[in-house]
Amino acid sequence: MVAFAYSAGDAVTAVDSGKRALEILGSEPNMSMIITNYWMPEMTGYDLLKKVKESSELKQIPVVIMSSENVPTRISKCMEEGAEDFLLKPVRPSDISRITTQMLH
Repeated sequence: MVAFAYSAGDAVTAVDSGKRALEILGSEPNMSMIITNYWMPEMTGYDLLKKVKESSELKQIPVVIMSSENVPTRISKCMEEGAEDFLLKPVRPSDISRITTQMLH
């Protein structure tokens, strides 16, 4: 699952794959934030992150990755590639509140 936020308080758009996320980003690059699972159909959250950060039109969008697997090398790799944060599941409401406060305000 990939979720997009447009700005604080706005509705969230969710899609079921990284490929679909890229399609939406191609037509609506004005997202305020992307929250993605690490494991998804067709590409990983890391692959989506790389594509976002390599794009001159999208690279300013903050990307947060979440996973139920605490794999330090994976977390480090995502952070080095430009992820704003890496959340471990289960994600708590306070985690979402913290990242939205940091990135959307």
